[in-house]
Amino acid sequence: MEKILILDFGGQYNQLIARRVREQQVYCEVHPGNMPLEEIRRFDPIGIIFTGGPNSVYLPDSPKPDPGVFSLGVPILGICYGCQLLAHLLGGQVTAAQDDAAREYGKTETAFETDCALFTGLPDTSVTWMSHGDYTARVPAGFRIAARSAACPTAAICDEARRFYGVQFHPEVSHTAFGSEMLRNFLCTVCRAHGEWTMADFRRRAVDEVRERVGDGRVLLALSGGVDSSVLAALLSEAVGEQLTCIFVDHGLLRKNEGDEVEAAFAGRKLNFRRVDAQARFLDRLRGVTEPEQKRRVIGEEFIRVFEEEGRRLGTADFLAQGTIYPDVIESGLGEAAVIKSHHNVGGLPDVLEFREILEPLRMLFKDEVRALGRALGLPESLVARQPFPGPGLAIRVIGEVTAEKLALLREADAIFREEMARAGLDRTASQYFAVLTNLRSVGVMGDGRSYDRAVVLRSVQTTDYMTADWSRLPYELLDRASVRIVNEVKGVNRVLYDITSKPPATVEYE
Repeated sequence: MEKILILDFGGQYNQLIARRVREQQVYCEVHPGNMPLEEIRRFDPIGIIFTGGPNSVYLPDSPKPDPGVFSLGVPILGICYGCQLLAHLLGGQVTAAQDDAAREYGKTETAFETDCALFTGLPDTSVTWMSHGDYTARVPAGFRIAARSAACPTAAICDEARRFYGVQFHPEVSHTAFGSEMLRNFLCTVCRAHGEWTMADFRRRAVDEVRERVGDGRVLLALSGGVDSSVLAALLSEAVGEQLTCIFVDHGLLRKNEGDEVEAAFAGRKLNFRRVDAQARFLDRLRGVTEPEQKRRVIGEEFIRVFEEEGRRLGTADFLAQGTIYPDVIESGLGEAAVIKSHHNVGGLPDVLEFREILEPLRMLFKDEVRALGRALGLPESLVARQPFPGPGLAIRVIGEVTAEKLALLREADAIFREEMARAGLDRTASQYFAVLTNLRSVGVMGDGRSYDRAVVLRSVQTTDYMTADWSRLPYELLDRASVRIVNEVKGVNRVLYDITSKPPATVEYE
């Protein structure tokens, strides 16, 4: 299989680069920037991409790749910091911009040399997205300048004999007008990729790999009813059939009526489905816990303990299956990259498990790829298009300590918001929407009296990959109806706010 290796140097868009490569039907993986040369050889990439990063390449402690990577005969594309790495490590000079005018942030008019393979078929000038304070002051021997802007004379460099390319801007973000075309040129023209990565192909390989790995063993699956675990259930059912038991843990952190809906959705399927009422024990473990990362760890560990206990009741299972997907892995920390948030099925696992192995067939897929796989497996659209819901559930939508009272309040507010979204016909067009119960209390006037109650935040975002997201421009009429209903129907709430923050700088969820 053709593979692109993405070496991550701490860039905020590392996942987005991977997603853009996958959109061209080329498989890729993100690995730490200091990945050893022997591991790179074993990975056997047809091309390598260096990501951006927050450091300056000329500082002694800045992250750098194994220098042997330049001798592999493999095409390399450096993006932002990655471009500066190429210049610095191959004999050029990178320096800090001497004045504010030389620094570039945001949309920038850029001129291209269209005889460079990276820019073939593009206009001579277009808009790119810049974000840099350093720049390449002198290109290395063998390189030439392939793009320039008013403030940056080396907006792109290339050594086409060695198939090394560097761009100071970010082609992976939508603000770069022809970014997808540039990446396609690198993948298809420079790396000669054929674009054969499909979910039908993944399905065949994943089923074969699961069968080989599991053998005659037994598998327990954490089935939440969300997209990831539902698709995984269908995949595992195809692979191992009756060797699979799906355990639905009702941890008391679900949305209104969701437990009953999940059970009904899988009632007619050929799955060993078991519903476990664990609400009391989860609330007990969460008592007094307010820090988001600790919440996730507590919930992750308790999930495992529930599965272990159920496994003992059923007879010991060999494998614990989880619907971990690629954004979970990367956001939980990759190499030297920062931890954005620990996902309960990545960073929350206890050190000692009673299962032989963890089984994660979806671990390298993005959310939209998981949905495509679900369709390839024949799952109904009602499951495939279901609203994303985090494993820790409403616990990370309740700011501060989680209590039964807060959960009940949030469930009602969230249900009203979802009802109004459906009423407006926006339930399928918004990528994700939900309510959050804040720790804020404020003075209000209800009836003829003073109130001092809680504030609820409504959140809705648009995204294709969940690596970046833009806040939804919902109609004022919808927000007005939701606000009026929540304040009138949910006792204990006297203020409703709407979140207009995109990702980045925020994340989709609050904790």
